[in-house]
Order: sequence, then C-alpha cells, then structure tokens
Amino acid sequence: MKTCPYCAEQIQDDAVKCRYCGEWLDGRSHSTSTPMTRYSYYGWNYEYKSEAELFGLPLIHIAQGIDPQTGAPRIAKGIIAIGNIAVGVFALGGLAFGGLTIGGISIGLLALGGFALGGITLAGLSIGIIAAFGGLAISAGYAIGGLALAPHFIGGNGADPEFLRLLERLFPGFKY
Repeated sequence: MKTCPYCAEQIQDDAVKCRYCGEWLDGRSHSTSTPMTRYSYYGWNYEYKSEAELFGLPLIHIAQGIDPQTGAPRIAKGIIAIGNIAVGVFALGGLAFGGLTIGGISIGLLALGGFALGGITLAGLSIGIIAAFGGLAISAGYAIGGLALAPHFIGGNGADPEFLRLLERLFPGFKY
C-alpha cells in the first residue's frame, strides 16, 4: 500500500489512479482545470480564495479536505472563512475560530455551535465570559440553560432573583 499524494488515503501500490480522489498518479494532468490560479478542486478537496483582500486576508476563503502538497488539512483563513477548519472575522466550519463563529466546535466573540466558548455563546455546551445560553450554560456573568452556572442565571436549577428583576426592567411584561 502507498499514500495518495493528493488526498493522503492508502491505495494499492500498482494504482495509476486514486480510487478516493480520482487523481491520476502517473503524471497525467489533473481531472479538472481552470484558468483561475487561486482555485483548485481535487475530488473531495476544494479551495477558493477571493482576489479581494482586507487587512491582508482574502475577503472570502473556502477550504476543505487535504492539501495535496503537505498532506495536512486545509484551513480557511479570511474575513469570511468557510471550511472544515475556519478562522476569520466570520467563521463557519466544523471547527470555527474568530469573531462571529458558527460550528460544531465554535470559539469566538459571539460563538454558536454544539460546543461554544467565547464572549457570548449559544450551544449545547456553552461557556461564555459575558453570557452563555444552552443545555449546559456556564458564564462569569449571565447564563440561561437547562443547567445554568453563573452569578446571574435562569435554568432548571433555579433562577437568580436579581437577574429576574433585570429582565423585568428590560422587558416589561416579562414573567418567570
């Protein structure tokens, strides 16, 4: 068995084409071609970077799969980053880092996901500095959730009277 240089999957030693990504291994040109130099598509791997940049980052970077040169996972890094791993002002991915993040694991100023860590978070497991909302919500400030752990909380485990008064002042007619 040998490793495909494009997708890092194990393939037969005598293979001339990878059964996973479809790339030819005998020197033929790639299965797709395009005049765009910053665009590449190889089987399940995909990468796009916009030409427009802001603060030295591409405005949009979409990346998924394995980098054929390094064999490492592709990481989307941009103002808007979308991919399996995404880092950006707005990041959307399985693993998302940045300002506004949405992902399975989401770490950011405003983080939404299955697991979220950050300033204000919304998730199944939510850990927030300012506020956390979720099934299990943990915060240094405010938490609302099935189990809410914070100085000011509303949850299945009870409610902080001070937090209830604040909500009544902010939202007239609010009743717990």
